Amino acid sequence: MKSISKCTFLLGIAAALFLCMPQTVLAQDVVKVAPANYNKVLLDNEHVRVLKVEMKPGVEVPWHSHPNHVVYAETSGKVRLTEKDKPAQDQDIKAGTAIYVPAVTHMAKNIGKTTIKLIMVEMKD
Repeated sequence: MKSISKCTFLLGIAAALFLCMPQTVLAQDVVKVAPANYNKVLLDNEHVRVLKVEMKPGVEVPWHSHPNHVVYAETSGKVRLTEKDKPAQDQDIKAGTAIYVPAVTHMAKNIGKTTIKLIMVEMKD
């Protein structure tokens, strides 16, 4: 009986440590987390990774990380971005615009009525 209690105690400690890990440790590469949305790697070398992104209305991409990157919007839409310990932010995306985004761990949801199409350039240097 003591070994069962000890095992339960150790499992409880392990679970608590896992839950206390920072979100950045839990976040993953977006291509692995959401391959249906980050559906094509256009270029991947020692300097950059270029991704084609497509998010249909209502689609939510779970927690993931990006290094410093540039996003170019091929289509317009509306997205909700959530970073750890910050309130969610709704952003209107306008076709033809490009923005620089510092390294981030977040989740994203298309809250608009149109499919969002982006080209993302992640910097590796």
